[in-house]
Amino acid sequence: MSLPRLSLPSQAESHAARGRTVPARDPATLLPSTRVLLKRREVAEVERELQNRREEIQQRMQRLAQRRQQLAQREQQRRDAVLRFDAFLKAVAARRERAQRRAGEERVRAAAERAEAARLQRELAGLLRDRERLARRLRSLRPFGDYLRDVLARMGQFQDVPAMLVHFGVLVWVRAALAREAEAGQERLAQGRARLQRYRQETSTELLDTKDKLARLHTRLEAACQDVLQWESCWTHIQSTATQKTLLLAQIKLAVLNLFQLATAQLRIPTDRAQEDTKAQLDMV
Repeated sequence: MSLPRLSLPSQAESHAARGRTVPARDPATLLPSTRVLLKRREVAEVERELQNRREEIQQRMQRLAQRRQQLAQREQQRRDAVLRFDAFLKAVAARRERAQRRAGEERVRAAAERAEAARLQRELAGLLRDRERLARRLRSLRPFGDYLRDVLARMGQFQDVPAMLVHFGVLVWVRAALAREAEAGQERLAQGRARLQRYRQETSTELLDTKDKLARLHTRLEAACQDVLQWESCWTHIQSTATQKTLLLAQIKLAVLNLFQLATAQLRIPTDRAQEDTKAQLDMV
């Protein structure tokens, strides 16, 4: 809140406030001490006026502080009232929501009960239809019951109709089992014949392949025998040639040795060369 603007009163306003009139005098005609006194009096009056204004402003500030405090209290009271009202509205909304939820649950429960009642009604109608159908079937099967009782009376082997039906049921089951076993045996026999046929075909194919391989191996054996004869002949030729070459080499070495000995003997050169070093002997000759 803005404070009132403070303005200093003029000398005329001060005299008017005191309700006195001061005769206008020419300042030039006054003494200096008189002028000082006048100035001091004016200053004192201004200070008193300022003090009055300060007190008045302080009172106004106190009243404003009290007013602010009252306003703050009222604002707090208003906030509390708003909070209580919001809490009341929330409680009302929660009660309304719970009531709506209960009403919705009741509606769902009522709908479920109606659906269950309709289902039970349909189930009852279906059961009534089944009872009627079974009653018709029982009436249609009554001659067979009379026939079975007549058969039981003529046979005299069983105590009652259920025992006779159990016996014949076992016979039917055994017959069906034997039929299934015979069918399974026929199927296994067919599978065995098929496996035998495949084995024969595979064996025949393997026998033909083996004969072809044997013929190819026999051909390769004959070719290998021819190669062996050729290589044996070649090896014999190589051995004879090697023998001739060895004899010729020995003759050459002997001739070189003789030349070496003759040369060294005629020239009287010491024979420090080895007897087997034919190349050194040739170099010396």
